[in-house]
Amino acid sequence: MGVAVWALIVYIALIIFWVVALKRNIGEAMIVSFFVSAIFGGLTDLPNLLWNGFIFGATHEVLFAAMSFVFMAFLIEQTGIIQRLISILNSLLGRLPGGAGYVDTIASALFGSVSGSGSGNTASVGAITIPWMIRTNWPKHMSATVAAGNAGLGISFPPSGSVFILLGMATVAASVSEGQLFIALYVAGIYTLGYRLLLTWWFVKKHKIDAVDPTGILPIRQSLTQGWKSMLIFLGIIIPVAVTIGPLSDFFAGNQRIGEDAVDAISILTWVPILIIMICLAVGRKALPSSIKGWSSYLQKAVKGFSTIGVILLFAFAASDVLNELGLSDHLGSLMASADLPLWGIIALVGVLIVLVATPLTATATVTAVGLVAFTALTSAGVDPVVATVAILVFASTEGASPPGAAPIMIASSIADENPTKTFIPLIVYYVIPITIIGLLIGVGWLPVPTG
Repeated sequence: MGVAVWALIVYIALIIFWVVALKRNIGEAMIVSFFVSAIFGGLTDLPNLLWNGFIFGATHEVLFAAMSFVFMAFLIEQTGIIQRLISILNSLLGRLPGGAGYVDTIASALFGSVSGSGSGNTASVGAITIPWMIRTNWPKHMSATVAAGNAGLGISFPPSGSVFILLGMATVAASVSEGQLFIALYVAGIYTLGYRLLLTWWFVKKHKIDAVDPTGILPIRQSLTQGWKSMLIFLGIIIPVAVTIGPLSDFFAGNQRIGEDAVDAISILTWVPILIIMICLAVGRKALPSSIKGWSSYLQKAVKGFSTIGVILLFAFAASDVLNELGLSDHLGSLMASADLPLWGIIALVGVLIVLVATPLTATATVTAVGLVAFTALTSAGVDPVVATVAILVFASTEGASPPGAAPIMIASSIADENPTKTFIPLIVYYVIPITIIGLLIGVGWLPVPTG
């Protein structure tokens, strides 16, 4: 195995050891693991690897977005907007046991199909559903687990950045069309969505989550009258999506004063929290401080939520850059090429490697790093090109639920105000392993997807 593969193994093992055995802070674990992974590049290159990795992490878009989502969740809570919104949701679905969990799962699929972002998926949907789940008797760690576990629906349903990266590879594009992949991936997405809905049903039974007491459910007309303004925060999701995807996006792209480049420069992940924060400040202004001293005290309450998630994501992205510089994709390619296994074994090996790479990386970075190698390995073993592409994306969709450094885990845990480490085992057992198995079943043809 190449040095980058050993660096990846040590990176993951050290984080687990630091948190589980030493019972130390996850933030410390990410910092230590980042430094140790950089040592594999040699003492001569160590300063450059550390510096470049740190700059990569510090300037990563998701880091800014995650910080924004933490403050957004704080504002939604403190201004009382979430309470009014939950009242409306309870009027609609409160009589269904565990209704908030089902809503998170379905909404993650719907939003994921347009955002293509695991982090944006968790933050946008989770900002509403996680507090709702907690208030309807879901354990805190399970509400964060469900939201982070559903993040992968942003990759399971097209379009997403990962899809376009694969289609942009000449080898893939020569044998897989955009239409073929979209249809096949929608079918695969339905498989993963169906599993998650069954899992949510089982969680409801396991944790004995009952329907909300009917006496605490307002008639829908009354809850809407009292809290309709809270629904304006959905504009913070609708506007960026509408501007970047669909007819309105096409209109702006075709306008000479705006143009396609300007539309492409708009990031859903960045603008969703910004717009929701602005809406919260407007709608909840009566609940906000009116003095400098009041604002100082108010913001101090929010600072606690920034520290942990900021450190974790900063050094998770920094480590991903180090592993990439060490040549992780090339080393994994050599490892797969040397394997002498039956078809199912090749598919399983590819799946495990993609899942491991997706642990420190995002799905997009994972596909960029090992997508072509994985596609070549699968098709060389006899897997249909469309099936191979779909399987790769399903494997990569575990990134949102892969401890320890996945951004959706940190975002969901921050919104739930829960220690992220409490979600690690449930996420691996209920999401990472089963979704990997679904990818394997798709690869061997037991879960068919259209290839025509």
